[in-house]
Amino acid sequence: MAWEDSGEFICVIFLNFMKIGIPKEIKNNENWVSITPGGVLAFVQRGHEVYIQTQTGVNSGFSDESYKSVGAHILPSAKEVFAIAEMIMKVKEPIPVEYPLTRPNQLVFTYFHLAAYEELTKAMMKTNAVCLAYETVEKADCSLPLLIPMSEVAGRMSIQQGAKYLENPQGGKGILLGGVPGVKSAHVLVLGGGVVGTHAAQMAAGLGAQVTIADISLPRLRYLSEILPANVQTIISNNYNIEQLLPQVDLVIGAVLIPGAKAPHLLTREMLKLLQPGSVVADVAIDQGGCFETSRPTTHDNPVYDVDGIIHYCVANIPGAVPMTSTAAITNATLPYALLLADLGWEEACKVNADLKEGLNVVDGKIVNKAVAETFPHLC
Repeated sequence: MAWEDSGEFICVIFLNFMKIGIPKEIKNNENWVSITPGGVLAFVQRGHEVYIQTQTGVNSGFSDESYKSVGAHILPSAKEVFAIAEMIMKVKEPIPVEYPLTRPNQLVFTYFHLAAYEELTKAMMKTNAVCLAYETVEKADCSLPLLIPMSEVAGRMSIQQGAKYLENPQGGKGILLGGVPGVKSAHVLVLGGGVVGTHAAQMAAGLGAQVTIADISLPRLRYLSEILPANVQTIISNNYNIEQLLPQVDLVIGAVLIPGAKAPHLLTREMLKLLQPGSVVADVAIDQGGCFETSRPTTHDNPVYDVDGIIHYCVANIPGAVPMTSTAAITNATLPYALLLADLGWEEACKVNADLKEGLNVVDGKIVNKAVAETFPHLC
């Protein structure tokens, strides 16, 4: 096999042929799918075979027929998809019923967030599968190309949900995020100035809220002050500054990320007392363990709970609420990498593409990602 370097990705001249499996997501309210029919067509045109569990794309607006029309094979069960596929593409991490379906040396390409889940990490090590995590695929500039689209969705939706739960019938203090003429708007505090935080700030500002965005990086704050609207203020993130703001804040968005690692707790239970009753905190970092001490994962079926009079929104799969948008966004981001993995096989693809190499989390039963290894040193 030969290839040519054509910039960001490799142009393959003589292709391998791989069987790709797309099982249905079975985590609570995980309504989206890892690939659109257009993505399937791209695989088929390069000689690969795609096997999709029946009804996988229905909630994203894609029927079995739409996948069949572009060359996919429809199978009745996840067991059959896992059994035939050399590469599994998913949206969310495998859950216990899927552990025994995963085979040694099978490539699993999905969001894992292993640092937040020791049981999952041990299970994946036991399978001897190759675990390549979307969230740790990293470019030379430290950006996370496969996390960005979902961070954009989650950041924007965190404001929608926060605004809803500030309503009195939902248990909130009864304040309209953007206010009205003559009545002040809500104050939103965004902890973290990355992709999630930036999109949350943009959405909140667009609705007319007063927004403060906090980050530990002064250069990042300078950049944000240039690109964000005038109703967004920036502040260095530290305990003192956060505590000074909390009595004035109606909605707190947790948007902190350390790639591959567990999120730090920036809001303690003691700090909750500084918020007014009926305030809302939305922890978008819950997939990585959460950045509020009082956070625990919730679902779209039961999204909120109360701690000391403060409403907590900690849904671990926020993009699942908008599957049509999320499926298209994730396909746009993952497809070039997935095609490279299929064309070259994971070992060769990770040699020629440094971004993908950073995505490797577990290989041959061993943790190979530094952040995950530092979280679970006893497993190494």
